[in-house]
Amino acid sequence: FKLVRHLFIKYSLGGGLYGKNSFYVWFQHKDAYQVILDGVKGGPKEKRLAAQFIPKFFSSFPELADAAINAQLDLCEDEDVSIRRQAIKELPRFAAGENLPRVADILTQLLQTDDSAEFNQVNSALISIFKIDPKGTLGGLFSQILQGEDVVRERAIKFLSTKLKTMPEDVMTKEVEDYVFTETKKVLEDVTGEEFVLLMRVLSGLKYLQTVSGRQQLVELVVEQAFLEQALNPADTDSVDRLLQCTRQALPLFSKNVHSTRFVTYFCEHVLPNLSMLTSPVAELDIQLEILKLLAEMSPYCGDMDKLEANLMMLFEKLLEFMPLPPEDENGENAVSEEPKLQFSYVECLLFSFHQLGKKLPDFLIDKINTEKLKDFKIRLQYFARGLQVYIRQLRVALQGKTGDALKTEENKIKVVALKITNNINVLIKDLFHNPPSYKSTVTLSWKPVQKTEAAPKRSSGEDTGTGTLGKKVSPLPRRDARQIYNPPSGKYSATIGNFSYEYLSVQMFKASSQLT
Repeated sequence: FKLVRHLFIKYSLGGGLYGKNSFYVWFQHKDAYQVILDGVKGGPKEKRLAAQFIPKFFSSFPELADAAINAQLDLCEDEDVSIRRQAIKELPRFAAGENLPRVADILTQLLQTDDSAEFNQVNSALISIFKIDPKGTLGGLFSQILQGEDVVRERAIKFLSTKLKTMPEDVMTKEVEDYVFTETKKVLEDVTGEEFVLLMRVLSGLKYLQTVSGRQQLVELVVEQAFLEQALNPADTDSVDRLLQCTRQALPLFSKNVHSTRFVTYFCEHVLPNLSMLTSPVAELDIQLEILKLLAEMSPYCGDMDKLEANLMMLFEKLLEFMPLPPEDENGENAVSEEPKLQFSYVECLLFSFHQLGKKLPDFLIDKINTEKLKDFKIRLQYFARGLQVYIRQLRVALQGKTGDALKTEENKIKVVALKITNNINVLIKDLFHNPPSYKSTVTLSWKPVQKTEAAPKRSSGEDTGTGTLGKKVSPLPRRDARQIYNPPSGKYSATIGNFSYEYLSVQMFKASSQLT
């Protein structure tokens, strides 16, 4: 390998590839390049030289292209991290013509490295060749996503989800975006939850899918993953989890022009009847409240329903379950066992959903509910309303004058949420007490940011989307079934605070209602 060193000295003294002291003058034929390729079998110094010279003269020896790429790949897998980094750094120089997809495939495999500097270098190299030939690079990435090892697949998907959105428009052309959409659909046939989240993020970021028709395509894609044509097995955590995650993913896509009808219909027909039997996929998640929140957020975007009356009836019956009758009080005081369980967040969600769908059939309570049942319903509404008015006053007094850090204490946070919930319920109950019932009032759901949701209609043409967390698809196919199920963060749907709030609110609500008697 002294010859390799001698070559380096010759080159560094000003020879270069052509001219008086050129590489060709020195060796005259491809045997010289073969010497460089053989350098990968030498020691660290020879390997470092080879890592530089193999790509340097690669284009001059097309007949040795395969051998050169393989030699460089050997260096990319060397035990010496400095040699690996040097070899990876030079890989984009091989990315020309028909070699580019292969280089992309190699770089994608190299994403599995645990060395952070090396990983960043692989990312940089992929970005570099992506700008040269986007489709060729994507071909290598998707090849590994579909056929590669799990760790390579995972990191290739993450690369797409984080890097595509940073590419300039002249790189991410309509043709390239179409290719991404087509290949991503193939991957979505068999994905885990986290993969589904990331891939939908990739698709949501495509420019041509930002239109109404594009968002409708994305909704159709989520519908396919959600298995809405199948009945829900409430005891199957995978099925429940899939529905939750797909609904969360679809939620931001809904608007006045992109309807949530199929999801709302499915919730009313298959989920609400089994609400109490649902098995939560996450230990700390209040699955019933989560379902009701998602239904409430979707309901404003519901279009025409085939079974509107039946779905309203299901909502009505479910609402009765969560709105108790006033406790009997024969002796002037209530026994502890008689205290009703007042679940205000459940009632807020159900009332809101009923209110939204009720707009489509405003005579439902008058024409479709018999007199006795309607009377019973109004008694329940009145019980809630009486207690709410007292409790709202108490909350306002408790929060009066508090600003900044004072509102950030755990107790005051609960009171602020409680005030939003009780105000919403109060407004909706007032609408239903009108004769005939009215559906004109507008409220912002208590867990949604008031400023954003109220300002959005003024800034747009009705294409606002609901808030939601990206979701997950649980694989129906065996190859990915063994993977760990993705547990989404609870975020704004935190069940810990929620359960404490309901308990606190229930006690305070009962005390407030008792003060009226």
